[in-house]
This record gives sequence, structure tokens and C-alpha cells, in this order.
Amino acid sequence: MGRLLALVVFTFPLAAFGAVSCGTSAGGIVNDYPTSARADYVFACMAVNGETHEALDRCSCAIDVIASILPYKNYVSAETVLSMQQERSYLALMFRTAAAKKIVRRLREAEAEGEVRCF
Repeated sequence: MGRLLALVVFTFPLAAFGAVSCGTSAGGIVNDYPTSARADYVFACMAVNGETHEALDRCSCAIDVIASILPYKNYVSAETVLSMQQERSYLALMFRTAAAKKIVRRLREAEAEGEVRCF
């Protein structure tokens, strides 16, 4: 999961600002992750895991797994918390609460499942 930890830090600035609903997929599963957020995740994942076709396949798989587990609004919330936790200000303390840790834990669990299934 170490590779994905670095990925989370890189994806927030791009993923958080591209929220557009995509509706539902052919299988009836809600697909609320915008294409740009998925692409940002894959680009960052490939940068960490090597820029190969195999990395593209695995990283695409990982974001699909994450999206199947975690709604996009929760993904953005977790990315926001992680980003703010890196700050060294008084404001950052509000993002170190039990509730904030729970939000991040859900993302970590989805990432771990993606890593198990795809890597």
C-alpha cells in the first residue's frame, strides 16, 4: 500500500476540482467518478509504479475498484483531509479528529482492496 499512499498525495489537487456526475454504467452500478479524476489517479499511479502498459492496466483497475467501493464525494472528502493533514497550521488540527481519521480509513481500505485485486 506504500505506492498508493504517495498516489493519494498527488491526486487531490486535480481530482477534487473535477466533480461532474457521470450517471450510471451499463451494469447499473453508479459511476460518479468523473473521467478526469480517474485519469488523474491513473497518471499519478503510473508515475509511482512505472510508466508501462502493465502499470496502466493495474492503475486503471485500482481506481475502478476504489470507485466501486467508495462514492466520489467520499473520495474527495478523504483527499481533502489528507491534503489538510499535511499543513502545519492551526486549521490543520481540525483535520486530525476521529471523524477525519474515519474518512481517511475508508479510502485506505478501498485502496488496499484495489491493490489486492490489481497488483
